[in-house]
Order: sequence, then structure tokens, then C-alpha cells
Amino acid sequence: MHAKLLCLSALALSLSACSSLAPTYERPAAPVPAAWPTGAAYAAPTAAAVAAADVPWQSFILDARLRSVIDQALSNSRNLRETIASIESARAQYRVQRAAELPTIDAGVSGSSARSLSSTNGHANTSTVSHSYTADVGLSAYEIDLFGRVRSLTEAALETYLSTEEAARSTRISLIAETATAWLTLAADRNRLAISQKTLDAAKRSMDLTRRRMEAGVDSRVDVRSAETIYQQARSDIASTATAIAQDRNALELLVGAPVADTLLPDELPPTEHWLAEVPAGLSSEVLLRRPDVLEAEHQLKSANANIGSARAAFFPKLSLTATGGVASAALSTLVSGGASVWTLAPSLSLPIFDGGANRANLAYAKAQQKLYVATYELAVQTAFKEVADALAARGTMAEQLAAQKDLVAAAADSSELSTLRYEKGVDTFLTALTSQRTLYSAQLTRVTTQLAALSNQVTLYKALGGGLATGS
Repeated sequence: MHAKLLCLSALALSLSACSSLAPTYERPAAPVPAAWPTGAAYAAPTAAAVAAADVPWQSFILDARLRSVIDQALSNSRNLRETIASIESARAQYRVQRAAELPTIDAGVSGSSARSLSSTNGHANTSTVSHSYTADVGLSAYEIDLFGRVRSLTEAALETYLSTEEAARSTRISLIAETATAWLTLAADRNRLAISQKTLDAAKRSMDLTRRRMEAGVDSRVDVRSAETIYQQARSDIASTATAIAQDRNALELLVGAPVADTLLPDELPPTEHWLAEVPAGLSSEVLLRRPDVLEAEHQLKSANANIGSARAAFFPKLSLTATGGVASAALSTLVSGGASVWTLAPSLSLPIFDGGANRANLAYAKAQQKLYVATYELAVQTAFKEVADALAARGTMAEQLAAQKDLVAAAADSSELSTLRYEKGVDTFLTALTSQRTLYSAQLTRVTTQLAALSNQVTLYKALGGGLATGS
């Protein structure tokens, strides 16, 4: 009995091992140049010994405090937990669909008793009681996948599951980049607050000096009011920057998913210390194909490709098999030892004749979805190329911008100091000194903005090149 059932199952599985009707998958050609753009705005491309995707984020982030904050974010982020839950759901759905490729074998024991009318030995209206007991093992309505319909559905579910895994990797990289950027933004705003405070103190001294000179009859009230303008501007900037710092911390803690200790927060942007490692870009744009968002789009395309196979298979006959085998007996006590062998075999074949065009519509929908995901994949590649190209363009001129801002601050500081000395000695007007102070204040704030832009661009380039995917990341 069991041998026959095993043979039937093996036969059903062998019949199911057919070719899928899904189109042969070919990755679309990347609709971007093979190399990064070059020109005056771009840094000269160089061959890289290692791709950014192979650089663990712990090697990219050089500051120990920021590494601790990112570790905390990866452990606590609700966005990441939500994405991981989506992976688990997709994995379970794939396992459910994969199970449909195998026959479901059930075992059962049943019994029945019945009193029925009988007429024996000339006695009318007599009844007898009968008993029957059955123990069997069998499979029910198992679809023999002659044309690969079930297998195509399984492949589609697998690709959907794999796409959610890539989405999680993309979320992880984004979380690392967003946390680093939020931490750097907090450092920059604390830098701005310190600059505004120093400007406020200097403006207060200038204000006091002009008041004394006005009382001595040297300066006018116009000079006093002029000195007060930069003081009040710095005062306003301190208030608004304090608000920004509080909001920066709130944004950082939302990303981290928990409070961040004061000891892990930056004081200000460092003038010379390197917080981030250089990002290797390499020569070829082929590295974009390793980006998780690009891989996610490709898995979605593969899933749509497999769905075409399922839609095509719906036009062909569908073969199902129900089979059982076991023993039966009139007495429960003899079911195992003396029962009679029983079995059933019920194949079923159905062929679609008229469905109102539903199968054709399903096939047209599957093909349209496949075209949609081809466009989605190509757009993902193009978007990735643009992000990297933009970051490389910024990197190409960032060193010059930083050097220019550094020299501008030095020149403005020297000019402010000289103008103030000339004013105090009565050689020059206060307007010249005031203009120099404003120029210095603006140059210092702009330098912080440029520093933040340079650091943020490093983070953006690392993320755009798929950084953070290496083992141990």
C-alpha cells in the first residue's frame, strides 16, 4: 500500500518537473555611460583597489562617538524593524507558495455505524447494525504542474522575498547615512552658535566703545546705533540657532530610536580632524548594479517575468490527482491485523474553454507589469548614476571651496582687527570697522556651511556607491 502511494507521489512529482512557460530572463542593459562623467567640475577618476560597497561602515566612520550612535540606531530604529518584519512576512509567503509544489499527504482513521432495514428468513421489518472502520494515507487534489504554473508562482514569490531583503539593506544604508548627516548637522549648528556668541561679545565691546566715544564727543549716535545692529543680529542668530540645535537633537534621537547620551554628541565641526574616510569611486559605473535599490528593482522585474509564465500556463489543461490507500475492517479490533486493503485513485483533468477573456486579460496584465518593472529598473540605475555623478561633481570642487573659505576667514579676521584698531586711533570711521566685522561674521558662518557640505557629500557618495554592504557591516 505505502509503496504504491510513494510510487504515485514520485510519478506526480516527475510529471511536475517540466519547463516553465515564463520568458527567459535577461537583465536590461544599463541606460547609463560605462564610466563616470569627467570635466572641470569633477575630480580625476582613478582606479580603486576596493569598491565602496566593500568598505564596512565602521571603516568609513572614523569618529568613535559617531560609530556608537550609528550602532545604537541599527539596534533601535523602528524603520529598520518595520522593514525586517516585511522580510519575515515575504519569507513566510514564499514558503507557503513553495509548499504548493509538493503533494500534501494526510493520514486518517474513520469509523461508522449504521442501523438499516433488512428482510431475512421471511421476517419483515427487521433491522441490522453494521460497522466499518478505515485507516488510510493519501493526497488530495494535488496539481501536477505540467506547464509550470505553480512553479512560476513560486519563483515570483521567491523574487518578491529577495526584493524585500534588498529593501532592508537599502534601509540600513540610508539609516547609517541619515544618522551620520544628522550628527554632523548638530555639530555644525553648535559651531554656528559658538561663532554667534563670539560675535555677540565682540559687538558688545564695540557698542560700549562707541558709547564712551559718543559721551566724549568723538562719535555720534549713528555710530552707536550702527554698532548695535551687529550685536542684535548676533543675538537673534543665537536664539534661532539654539532652537535649531534642539531640533537637531530631536531628529537624531528619532533616527536612533532612543535618547543619545551627551558624551556621544559633537561639540562642533573640527577644523582639521578627519571624521570620515575617503570614498573610493573607481572608474566604472558597473558598481551601481550592486546597489540594493537597483537589486530590489531587478528582483521585482524577475518576479513580474515569472508571473507571465503562470499566466501563460492558465491556457493549458490542469491535471489534479487525488489518491488514497489503506485498510478497512468491519471491526476495530481487526483493522490493523486483519483488515482488507483498500485504495482509490481519482485523476482530474480540466481544460479552459470559455472564460470571458479572463486568461487573456491576465496575460496582458502580466506582460504590462513586466514592462513597468523594466522601466522601474532602468530608472533606478539612472537615478543611482545621477546621485553618484552629483556627489563626484561636488567632491571635485570641494577642496577648492574649503581652501577659499579658510583664506576668506583669515583675510576677514585680519581686516576686522586692523579696521577696529584704525577706528580706535581715530584714523578711520566706524562704518569701515562695522563692515569688516559683518564680513568676518558672514565668512565664519559660510565656512561652517561649506565644511558641513563637504562632510555630508562624503556621506552621500558613500551611500550612492552602495557603501556599508560589506561583511560585518
